[in-house]
Amino acid sequence: MNWYLAVLKNYAGFSGRARRKEYWMFTLINFVISLVLTIIGSAIGVEFISYIYSVAVIIPALAVGVRRLHDTGRSGWWLLIAIVPLIGAIVLIVFLASEGKPETNEHGVNPKLAPQAI
Repeated sequence: MNWYLAVLKNYAGFSGRARRKEYWMFTLINFVISLVLTIIGSAIGVEFISYIYSVAVIIPALAVGVRRLHDTGRSGWWLLIAIVPLIGAIVLIVFLASEGKPETNEHGVNPKLAPQAI
């Protein structure tokens, strides 16, 4: 949960780098929360709860995705490759799951070597 909260605290931080663990833990917890809100919303007949949550976390989700791509040495604009049907999503998942560059790059120092803000 700390990884999720750390991303929310850095709400619109598009600069810097994000570790794989930070990105994937945020994605997992975000998915679980969305699923629970969808189930609760369907049960009580108020489905817009999950929509409100999705709108609230779209910027942090984009920001952590951009920072994750920065860690792999790519530009954040690579997120747009997901627009390409099927192939784009597969390529983006490969980029997001790949190991970050161990050396310092133009986006900052290796987040594995930097002290954690958690």
